[in-house]
Amino acid sequence: LLFLGVFYFLSSYFELFTVHWILEHFFDYLFIIVIVLFQDDLRRALAFVGKNPFISTKTEQLDRIVVEEVAKAAVQMAHDRMGALIVIERETGLKNFIDTGAKLDASVRSELLYSIFIPSSPIHDGAVIIKDGKISAAGCFLPLTKNPNVDKAFGTRHRAAIGLTEDTDAVVVLVSEEAGAAYLVKGGRISSKLSEDELSNSLAVILELTDFGRGSASFKGVDG
Repeated sequence: LLFLGVFYFLSSYFELFTVHWILEHFFDYLFIIVIVLFQDDLRRALAFVGKNPFISTKTEQLDRIVVEEVAKAAVQMAHDRMGALIVIERETGLKNFIDTGAKLDASVRSELLYSIFIPSSPIHDGAVIIKDGKISAAGCFLPLTKNPNVDKAFGTRHRAAIGLTEDTDAVVVLVSEEAGAAYLVKGGRISSKLSEDELSNSLAVILELTDFGRGSASFKGVDG
């Protein structure tokens, strides 16, 4: 590159216009050429940055808090026979669904989650969506499953949780007021009833939190 730089200035000095033009355009595209030639090395470097513990530690700590607060709220709501849908965004963006609700951008706290789903709350019928460790929105509308074989006993919340997870990689915490129980829904499948520890451990496994989750919920089909 140093040689090309020197040659570039010499071509200008000696009025070698064709050579100068070629080199000038070469430097214009040099950045793109470097990316193409060294794309594998750049990909490895970016992957290293993404896995760097100094960068990911803060995010994982935030995810741990989210898991614990969501599990605590869900089990309390199940005990009090309150229905709820709590969605945790993963790789698939949920902006279209977030835009249907009331924007909050609030820290995830069990007390706040509980208050959102109190029957007198104007947004208790929709879903809470958690994005990047924060409650992004509440009162969100989710798509109902189109699976004709879904158990007829499932209500709207069940069908919404199943519908969203059929089309995205999101995980949904479902609280059934009729059953007084908390469940996880993932990939269009629903877990058995979960305790607070089982719920937090299963979420930790799904979210790939290290040194946290032990064991995971088993998921069953939703056919009647």
